[in-house]
Amino acid sequence: MDFLDFADKTFLVFGVANKRSVAFSVGQVLSEAKAEVVYVVQSPEMKESVSKILPDADIYTCDVERENEIKKLVEDISQKHSKFNGIVHSIAFANYEGGLKPFHETRKQDFLQSVDISCYSLISIANAFKDLLAEKASVVTMSISTTRMAAEPYSFMAPVKAALDSTICFLAKSFSSFSQIRFNSVNAGLLKTSASAGIPGYLDYYLYAEQLTLRKKALDTKEVANTVAFLLSDRSSGINAQGIIVDCGMSINCFDRDIINKVMRV
Repeated sequence: MDFLDFADKTFLVFGVANKRSVAFSVGQVLSEAKAEVVYVVQSPEMKESVSKILPDADIYTCDVERENEIKKLVEDISQKHSKFNGIVHSIAFANYEGGLKPFHETRKQDFLQSVDISCYSLISIANAFKDLLAEKASVVTMSISTTRMAAEPYSFMAPVKAALDSTICFLAKSFSSFSQIRFNSVNAGLLKTSASAGIPGYLDYYLYAEQLTLRKKALDTKEVANTVAFLLSDRSSGINAQGIIVDCGMSINCFDRDIINKVMRV
């Protein structure tokens, strides 16, 4: 038996945009383990694009800002799929148009839109799909390695991810009243994705983070996807309402001697 035991199991993956997406890597890992993967992307245009890299995939569309589209998604999917063993929520958005601004100048509409898409959507999706989830299904979302470090380019997205971290705890507790469905997050260090490329100044932070890892090599998207797959599997049945940090040791290495020497020589 395969360690993850994914054969004949079906998973719903939200958030593929291209081959650099975490959701894409997750889908690849699941498929390699013989699972059936159903994808959800934001729009018909995105579906057309993603269909080119996943030509045989079962792909649906849903703009999670619109409650009616989430409801329709459930109706459409339920016509073909009666049960899911897990959901991957890899959706986030922050409007950085107009350049980076000091955090205290964050616009209300930008902050609330980011909360809606990046955090509240998990609540909406979980609630909408609760009757299509297996009794011991696993829901996994994507967070960041720390929301206590004020990385300026990330700006208001960090507080939004903090809300997401809290949300998994409340969802886990709420769902425990009628199921054994688990909610966890993978809290990843800096990754080279198309989404991160839109963050002002991100490249310098990415390269700096790479030097802070214990291995001096950046975190790979496939490593994050592997952790997501583990949390989706029954092998992680004892893990619930947790954020699993995957950052190659970066968070404990801020006093790295080589980095200190470089800074002190400036």
